[in-house]
Amino acid sequence: MSTNGHPQTLFEKIWNQHVVVQEPGNPAVIYIDLHLIHEVTSPQAFTGLREKGLKVRRPDKTIATMDHGIPTTPPEIPISDVLVIRQISQLEKNCEEFGIPLYGLHSANRGIVHVIGPEQGLTQPGMTIVCGDSHTSTHGAFGALAFGIGTSEIEHVLATQTLLQTKPQTYAVRVDGTLPNGVSAKDIILNLISRIGIGGGTGHVFEYMGSAIRGLSMEERMTICNMSIEGGARAGMVAPDDATFEYIAGRPHAPQGKAWDEAVAQWRALPTDDGATFDKEIIIDANTLEPMITFGTNPGMGMKITEYVPNPASLKDVSERQTLEKALTYMDLQPGQPLLGKKVDVVFLGSCTNSRISDLRLAAGLIKGRKVANNVRMMVVPGSQQVKAQAEAEGLDKIFKEAGADWREAGCSMCIAMNGDQLEPGQYAVSTSNRNFEGRQGKGGRTFLASPLTAAATAITGQITDVRTLLS
Repeated sequence: MSTNGHPQTLFEKIWNQHVVVQEPGNPAVIYIDLHLIHEVTSPQAFTGLREKGLKVRRPDKTIATMDHGIPTTPPEIPISDVLVIRQISQLEKNCEEFGIPLYGLHSANRGIVHVIGPEQGLTQPGMTIVCGDSHTSTHGAFGALAFGIGTSEIEHVLATQTLLQTKPQTYAVRVDGTLPNGVSAKDIILNLISRIGIGGGTGHVFEYMGSAIRGLSMEERMTICNMSIEGGARAGMVAPDDATFEYIAGRPHAPQGKAWDEAVAQWRALPTDDGATFDKEIIIDANTLEPMITFGTNPGMGMKITEYVPNPASLKDVSERQTLEKALTYMDLQPGQPLLGKKVDVVFLGSCTNSRISDLRLAAGLIKGRKVANNVRMMVVPGSQQVKAQAEAEGLDKIFKEAGADWREAGCSMCIAMNGDQLEPGQYAVSTSNRNFEGRQGKGGRTFLASPLTAAATAITGQITDVRTLLS
């Protein structure tokens, strides 16, 4: 609680602790605890530093990895993409020149930036965390204020370890109850975005709360926070609790000994105070949720998997009607059409949304003893080298390979259609990633977003499938 006795939200506590300067009527200057960088969005920022004769203010609070452009083919196969080679080389040069730690191409700790941050214990409660990637909101699962930034902002953080930000409003997302069988964290966030739309959270920070959220693992909480940006929010957060502390404990960058005890004591003071108010609130009954799937070309165009493609004629708003018409034309779908039974060409299990070990275990548990349908290519892409090693130690790779799936190296892969991991024009995919924009997974490719369970069920049958029909 604040010193004047006013109850505060989790967001407000972290924001107030990090304001360096706040002049009336202007954005605040806030301190940044952790800056994550990768090979795609950082090169121009370093060029700017050189042109201005500046150094990196806190290289010890900056961590680099390679993830976006990295091929997911075996390491012995040379990289053929000239642009990717240039980006990797430039990141290596920048990190060496400015003294920034780098999880390089051959590092056992390399992976998708939003997977390795928590994995290494870099992501901790109460932090401000930024990265030149919109899905930085993932780290909010730990009770951190984490969000994506642009190239000029990357340069500013590198030079000053601060950032100019306008204070967002708060938005409580309360999910109470128990998730039914076959329904997962991905279905919670897809359901939320289908209700509020892709702009529903604009100007706000989501705080996810309620018994259903408390019952989720840390990796499931990361999935939900990851897609906060798809609902328009600046960030998404979950208050830290014992599950958070157990996840962080013992990781390479976690506090140790007395410092650990002191950190946990501080973290326990972060959750929203009783009596704190939010600018907006929505309540979702977890007991009523079903597996979700998208039908259009943004994550807000989602529905329960048992429902039917909506009719644009039912929308009163002209622009919304035109947007839906355009989306259905691109997806080659008809109003009133069920998606159940729709044949697909590719199933992608991966991305910073759903590439962690628990996601792979879920999918492998369903696929074990079954085969991927002949008409489907299934790609399984771990989120980090550590996730890959853990999966292989548990024999998950064998389950996928025996079923006929492609088992890949770690990376962003088909989420952004890099290095040949992409759809062909007109192909349909069920994807566990976070965006279904036109061309996002390949020019002319058509994407249905869904959970790892729905993806696995679809891979088995060759058509969009309600996973509950395959669960005993």
